Amino acid sequence: MTDVRDVATSKVPEITLGFWAIKVLATTLGETGGDAVSMSMGLGYLAGTAIFMVAFVAAVLAQVSSKRFSPALYWATIIASTTVGTTLADFADRSLGIGYPGGSLLLLGLLLASLFAWHRVLGSVNVRSVSTPQAEGFYWLTIMLSQTLGTALGDWTADTAGLGYLGAAGVFSGLLLLVATLYKWTAMSRTLLFWAAFILTRPFGAVVGDFLDKPIAEGGLELSRYSATLVLLALITAGVVLLPQRAARTAH
Repeated sequence: MTDVRDVATSKVPEITLGFWAIKVLATTLGETGGDAVSMSMGLGYLAGTAIFMVAFVAAVLAQVSSKRFSPALYWATIIASTTVGTTLADFADRSLGIGYPGGSLLLLGLLLASLFAWHRVLGSVNVRSVSTPQAEGFYWLTIMLSQTLGTALGDWTADTAGLGYLGAAGVFSGLLLLVATLYKWTAMSRTLLFWAAFILTRPFGAVVGDFLDKPIAEGGLELSRYSATLVLLALITAGVVLLPQRAARTAH
């Protein structure tokens, strides 16, 4: 039987359909918000990354310092991770000149290294084990790297592979459906499936975000990045307020 104190020590939410709905909205906002700062404001990828990295580090420190699970703080940190992921991936892919394939492979290596180090040090990468500052540190580093990798994968699929934004969205939604099917009908590791879904929701949100704000000539709708970001932020806020949000039970 799970002790009530175990629930209180967890500062990440239970994984529900509501969680995934808000996650997709947050990843889409990460693309429109990141592009708004780096492109619409003309600050560039490096300056945009610096701005969002400061916000992300501040949010993580607040999350780690918090004594209990806070839905608003948790999702603010997720949003910070996905915006910095957008500008960081764009900087790696474009400004460093390594392209989408190189950026994706580099980020995949960093993500796997983070998961390996996390498992090596603490023995588990299950999100239910995130109940100590050290576990939270690994958790948020892995989250940020997965968001960055997802951006690079989305750009690679939509641009380099030539599928366009809607085609790429179809590919990633199909992969997410496969993960959901494996979750429903097989005994495959729930931890593995969680991280697969978490990574795949990022490129899905990225290509949807690009579809909303990129020029019509490039296959987008050319909506205002500022307006799209505000609408997505309003939807996320509504989701956090209206959908059940409770701390995950810790693993034993």
